[in-house]
Amino acid sequence: MPGVWTSDVLGAPFEQQTLPLPPGADGELAATLVRSVPGPLSALTGPLRDVDVLSVHGWSDYFFNRELARFWNALGARFYALDLRRYGRSLREGNTPGYVASLDEYDADIDAALAAIDSGRRRLVLQGHSTGGLTLALWTARHPGRVDRLVLNAPWLEFQTGAFARQAIAPVVGARARFDPFGTHPPVDLGFYTRALTELGTAPRGDMPAAWRPVRGFATHPGWLNAVLEGHRRVDEGLQIACPVIVLLSRRTVNPFVWSPAMTAADAVLVVDEIARAATRLGPHVTIARIDGAVHDVFLSAPGARQVAYRSVDAWMRSRVPGALFI
Repeated sequence: MPGVWTSDVLGAPFEQQTLPLPPGADGELAATLVRSVPGPLSALTGPLRDVDVLSVHGWSDYFFNRELARFWNALGARFYALDLRRYGRSLREGNTPGYVASLDEYDADIDAALAAIDSGRRRLVLQGHSTGGLTLALWTARHPGRVDRLVLNAPWLEFQTGAFARQAIAPVVGARARFDPFGTHPPVDLGFYTRALTELGTAPRGDMPAAWRPVRGFATHPGWLNAVLEGHRRVDEGLQIACPVIVLLSRRTVNPFVWSPAMTAADAVLVVDEIARAATRLGPHVTIARIDGAVHDVFLSAPGARQVAYRSVDAWMRSRVPGALFI
């Protein structure tokens, strides 16, 4: 039975649909699908008029970027964004925000979203940011033939301290995940990234629920960190994603522990050179676009960097890319 689309918190033209999931140990679980469709002219004549885009957010986040939806709609694509379980619109009373013991748990969320989209013969583009980028890269590798192109916006493909340190801490994290999965970690988010977005004017508007995107992020737990490190290990071994992939990154990383104006023009979350190296292990057809002046979420950067990012994706989508099923 088709789900029901209702008005979304972002207002028209956005609509949302709740995707029920089996309950978890912390109560009711659901994912939420948000959609925005192109206007009649773009839907009829746009170069991507037979494309569906499914976008997945990063850690301590949810979908709120209207401009991103308009970009895809202007090309004729139908745009969908998924708030995963325990995030944003999907956060329920009693839930541990953002928690999963394995990134594979999101298969149910993604499968439910794709069933609701019901693309039929339309082409599918997945777009993921940060942890969402890692999640979608792993999902695409496990589901060959399902995705036509993969757009990754600063995907969290490697731990900030690099592969060697990750391999050293992984056994300790894994042991704690088994015995104390919901234990606490010292806070590492000092709120500077949120401050940078606020100064840029690209943070969520003030009337959006603050609990969906706390200034200093969600608390992290050993079970969740173990899930992320396992994802990094799989990327390090090589994913062999067959479809074309584009990875958008800032040109540089800035110290995340001391505020500076440079945080409005650099990545204050990930070490972008590590991510660029890890991206080469995604598959045989990977394009890496380094955007000068971009912040961690490239599409929330200052206008100049943001437009370079959009133009890069537009040109890549229209190009003949090796391994592509379409142009």
